Amino acid sequence: MSSQSGRLSDDAGRVGGFYRPLRADLVGRIHQTSLRVLEEVGLEVESELVRNRLGEVGGWVDSHTGRLRIGSEKLEEVVRGCPSRVDLYGRRDQHLQLEDDRTYLGTGGAATQVLDLESGDIRPSETGDIARFAALAEELSGIGFFVRPCSARDAPEEYSAANEFYAGLANTTKHVMGGVYDPAGVEHVAEMGTIIAGSEEEFRSHPCLSVIVNLVQSPLTFQPDGARIVERAVENGIPVTLSCAPMAGSTSPMTLAGTLAQLHAEELAGILFTQAVEPGAPVVYGGIPSIAEMHRLRYMGGAVEFGMMNAAISQLSHYIEVPNYNSAGITEAKHPDIQAVYEKCFSILQCALSGSNCIHHAAGMLESLLTVSAEQMVIDHEIINMALRALHGIDVDEDHLAFDAIEKAVEEGGYMTLDHTVQHMREELVEPLLADRQNREEWREAGMKQITEKAREKARNILAQRAEAAPCLSDKADRKIRNAFDICI
Repeated sequence: MSSQSGRLSDDAGRVGGFYRPLRADLVGRIHQTSLRVLEEVGLEVESELVRNRLGEVGGWVDSHTGRLRIGSEKLEEVVRGCPSRVDLYGRRDQHLQLEDDRTYLGTGGAATQVLDLESGDIRPSETGDIARFAALAEELSGIGFFVRPCSARDAPEEYSAANEFYAGLANTTKHVMGGVYDPAGVEHVAEMGTIIAGSEEEFRSHPCLSVIVNLVQSPLTFQPDGARIVERAVENGIPVTLSCAPMAGSTSPMTLAGTLAQLHAEELAGILFTQAVEPGAPVVYGGIPSIAEMHRLRYMGGAVEFGMMNAAISQLSHYIEVPNYNSAGITEAKHPDIQAVYEKCFSILQCALSGSNCIHHAAGMLESLLTVSAEQMVIDHEIINMALRALHGIDVDEDHLAFDAIEKAVEEGGYMTLDHTVQHMREELVEPLLADRQNREEWREAGMKQITEKAREKARNILAQRAEAAPCLSDKADRKIRNAFDICI
C-alpha cells in the first residue's frame, strides 16, 4: 500500500445493496411503465442504421407519428441475453467485476476548467491536467477506475479522444474509461489498447479501456453519431457504457419516478440496439439521472434527490440483470468547502450502499461538473474510503469476537498492550489521510491547517512522487502510440 493511499488498498470493490430507495414491487412497476413508453410512445430515430438494427429485433416505425416503437416481448427476450457481468481490467491485476451489488468508485466528468493546484485560479483544462489527475488516481487506493475528469482543450480536434485516453493510460494502470467523439476516435483508442495489450486477442479478452457513449438523448431520441460509435466499439470488442442523463423538470418529468421511467426506457432501447449489433456484447447500463434547478434551469447534482435517483438506478439495472454505471459526488460548490463535502457525502454513500457497480464523478468535481480540482479529489478520496468501510461491514468471527482478548485484558488490566490490539488497530479502522485527530494544543503547534491546505499539500506530494516513479507505459508502447497519433504532452 502506498503511504499516500490510506486504508483499503487491496479491496476497492465492496458489496452493497443495503440501501433501497424503491420497494421491489415499485421497481417492477417502473419497468412496466418503461416498456409501455417504448411500445406506445416510441423514440425519435432519424438514423437508418438504428431503424434497420432495431427492426431486426422487434422495432417498427409508426406510420402516423414516424416514431420507432418497440414491442415488449421481443425486447425482454433480447435483454435477457445480455451479459450479467462485465469485466473491466487494469494493468496491475486490478480487475473490476461489474455484477450483482459489487461496487467501485472512480473519477469522471468532462469539465472545461481546472482549479489550478498552484495558483488557486480557474483556467481552461488541458491534456496535461488529465495526466496529473490520472497520476493522483493511481496513488489513491479507494479510486477503483479512471474516467478523464476534464477535456483536452489543447489537443488537435482529430485526436482529442486519443490524447485524453493516452493521458490516462500513461499515468495510471487502473482501468480507463472515457468518451469518444466520432467513429474514428473508437479506432484510435482500439489501436491504442491493442498496442498496450500486445495483441488484438489480448486486448479483447482483457480490455484495459472502455468507452462511454451518449446513444439515446433525453427525451427518447437516438443519436446517429452515438449509434455509429457503439457499432464500431462493439465490433472492436470494446465494452460500452450507455450514458443517459435526463434532468427532472427539463428533459424528463419533474417527478423522480417519471424521470426514472423515462430513463429506464431510454437505457432499454440503447441496450437493445447494442445487442442487435452483436448478441452478447458487453454493455453497461449508464443511467445518471439529475435535476434541473427550476429557478435558473441549470443542472443540479448536489441535491439529496440526486443521490436517491442514482441509487434507484442500481435497482433498475439489477432488475434486468445488466451491470450499471451511475453518478455520485457532484456539488454546486465552487471551491472545496463544507457545501462540497456534505453534498458529496450524501450521494456517494447513497450510491455505494445501493450496490451500484460503477460510480463515477466520485472524486474531484466542483461547480456542477464545470470544474475539477486536485485538492478536492484528495478530500473526496477520504469520503470514498469511509463509504467503502461502511460497505465492508463488521467482521464477526472467533478472532474479531475477541473472547481471548477480553479474558486477557481482565487479567492484565487493559487492552493497549495486547497483541490482539496491535494486530487489528490498522485493519479495523479507516486511517485518514487528512482528518485532524489531534487535540487543540497539538493542532495549534502544527500550524492550524485547514483541510483544503492539507489536501493541496498532499496532492502536490503525490504528484512529486509520481514524477519519480516508474512509467505506466513501456517505452516501446509509448513510442508506438506517439508515432500513430498526434499526442500533445
